[in-house]
Amino acid sequence: MREGAHPGRIAAFPAQNLSREATRAPWHPCHDTSQDTSHDTPGRVGPKSTTREPIIQEPVSAQPAPAGPEAEAEATRRAAGVTESARANRGWWDRNADEYQTEHGTFLGDDRFVWGPEGLDEVEAELLGPPEELKGKDVLEIGAGAAQCARWLAAQGARPVALDISHRQLQHALRIGSSFPLVCADAGALPFADASFDLACSAYGALPFVADPRLVLREVRRVLRPGGRLVFSVTHPIRWAFPDEPGPEGLTVSASYFDRTPYVEQDEEGLAVYVEHHRTLGDRVRDVVTSGFRLVDLIEPEWPDWNTAEWGGWSPLRGHLIPGTAIFVCERD
Repeated sequence: MREGAHPGRIAAFPAQNLSREATRAPWHPCHDTSQDTSHDTPGRVGPKSTTREPIIQEPVSAQPAPAGPEAEAEATRRAAGVTESARANRGWWDRNADEYQTEHGTFLGDDRFVWGPEGLDEVEAELLGPPEELKGKDVLEIGAGAAQCARWLAAQGARPVALDISHRQLQHALRIGSSFPLVCADAGALPFADASFDLACSAYGALPFVADPRLVLREVRRVLRPGGRLVFSVTHPIRWAFPDEPGPEGLTVSASYFDRTPYVEQDEEGLAVYVEHHRTLGDRVRDVVTSGFRLVDLIEPEWPDWNTAEWGGWSPLRGHLIPGTAIFVCERD
């Protein structure tokens, strides 16, 4: 054990003084990025230790955020490796957490478990299992944002740990309130002992933003107990062939589905300030299987009639025609 994470504070490694200041608004499971390594993997364009005291790992050398990077960012498609992706997305989510929570908090609520913009709720889906069977289970949420999903899990009697790479997102979890540990750490280097959890989940967290998703999947497998379940949702890979537009202009193919070059927003000096990676559906399945999981189910939620919201490229128009989310239900062998 390097440091304990306790309810009511954000744990970090190395230890640091962490503010609990109030933040401006609310939102959903955020996004996380992976550990620094020397790999570069192309692609394009959201627990506990053995003593119930989860430790946390904070990357030691985060890239300082350029002034006003979003205002002057240039969108491009280029290679972006594990290190660059992690630094860029850590900074992006810290800078944009307040706006993100404000914009999406009403849709996601403070204690709902929503798998994606379609609004599929774990209450109905039961992808982690029937709610009554969650009681007493140790659950790791990866890319937790303001920890709405973990809060719902705690209400079912589970023992969640909410992990996110963004300290600012976890401050929103503090603002809303949590009775479970909040861990600011890297999904590619989980600071937990082997076989610490019964379940792991991630709603648009980590995997769309890492250059090598197998780093994350192998870490999740390591901290799951034998037979443990991982459920994660990501942008449906078909989205990469279409523009990110909710209207009719978003219904015409504009790029190759097979082009895995990352989508990068970079500042005037060419430093990435946001990175998102594309994996085809086949890539995702192979990532799951080669990381030691068995794929139990693959869900492509249909857009419900009650949902009239638009969210980036997601909308009722597009949602009734093409899938926007893919949810992978996996079990550790």
